[in-house]
Amino acid sequence: MAISYMTAEGLQKLKDELVYLEGVERPRVIQAIQEARDKGDLSENAEYDAAKEEQGKLESKIALLKEKIMDARMIDESRINTNEVQVLTKVRIKNLKTGAEMSYRLVTESEANFKEGKLSVTTPIAKGLLGKKVGDIAKITVPSGTMEFEILEITL
Repeated sequence: MAISYMTAEGLQKLKDELVYLEGVERPRVIQAIQEARDKGDLSENAEYDAAKEEQGKLESKIALLKEKIMDARMIDESRINTNEVQVLTKVRIKNLKTGAEMSYRLVTESEANFKEGKLSVTTPIAKGLLGKKVGDIAKITVPSGTMEFEILEITL
């Protein structure tokens, strides 16, 4: 897995999820396997098969999270300036065609959450905004065509 850069908040979120999976979900799945096993013949026990499959998926997810945490590198938020759009900055933009204004915080892929206004830097819009300054026009190619955004404000 490649090194991923994230904030302290993003890293903590991954650690919290890992604690939950290991401390709550793993024991629940183990209990389900035990209960299914206690019902007798395992060769025709659909509950047992389902519980074992769930255990496999859970263990894969736990392993992936551990790898992400080990490969994570913290981003020092104090070193971020707001002269240009970059990872962790919040940018307010205006769609020049519709006049609509929107704000996004550009974050790493693992922290992205569109409902919270956190846009992954790997998306076409974020890529098109990176490096732009207030007043710049970003022409961004998206699946539906080309969009133009004016950079109105850059903050932390």
